[in-house]
Amino acid sequence: QVQLVESGGGLVQAGGSLRLSCKVSGRTFSIYTIGWFRQAPGKEREFVAGMAWSGGFIGDPMKGRGSISRIDAENTVLMQMHNLIPEDTAVYYCAAMLEDKRTAVWEKEYPYWGQGTQVTVSS
Repeated sequence: QVQLVESGGGLVQAGGSLRLSCKVSGRTFSIYTIGWFRQAPGKEREFVAGMAWSGGFIGDPMKGRGSISRIDAENTVLMQMHNLIPEDTAVYYCAAMLEDKRTAVWEKEYPYWGQGTQVTVSS
């Protein structure tokens, strides 16, 4: 089994930054692709960024404003978000798949999910 725990969400003013953390436990960390998704009220869940063993990839909502990295020793993936806008307000989830895939942008590809962390951006 794979367990994922997100942290780092909170309330931030527009233009601010946040760093979200996803800690993974269970199966061997190095074989995962970790994806970050978000879901705003009344909207579908959308891909934000991912970290495969072969490298990171950023989705359209955070291109030019976000970055992703991993700390293997801590089984943790970090997503840094800058220049946040109110439209970034959502619950942010990390998810895991047991494959190295830098094109994994669909939520149905990820069988394991965390509980989510709320990000609220005030105007």
